[in-house]
Amino acid sequence: MRIRIMHVVVLLLLAAALPACHKDQAQQPQTRKVSYAVDVEPILKMHCPECHNGKGIGVVESGLRMDSYESLMKGSRQGPVIKPGSALTSSLYLLVSGNDKLTVNMPHGKAPLNPEEIETIRIWIDNGALEN
Repeated sequence: MRIRIMHVVVLLLLAAALPACHKDQAQQPQTRKVSYAVDVEPILKMHCPECHNGKGIGVVESGLRMDSYESLMKGSRQGPVIKPGSALTSSLYLLVSGNDKLTVNMPHGKAPLNPEEIETIRIWIDNGALEN
């Protein structure tokens, strides 16, 4: 009888531990190294400077400058656009990925970022959005 109870307890403990083994990948830090200077900044410079540098319309309308790491991390007049460690709650990622379900996606009026560029930004944010 004790052995049967022990087996049941072990099975219950294993069943309770299984969900922890299958955490959503978006919650897990990525092992791929993504550098702001090498990987992210070139993407932003390719897609964002017309509107989010100098006196571009994106700067005028939102206050978001993207011409330096510091200005990007400062965010817009509405607050930060990046929450280090969480791409899914970072408006920058949501806007470039199209995951926000809003009518506005970035870059506005231009071709969207390709999936690899979007994934690079996601990994960078999920890994802390470091200036490296």
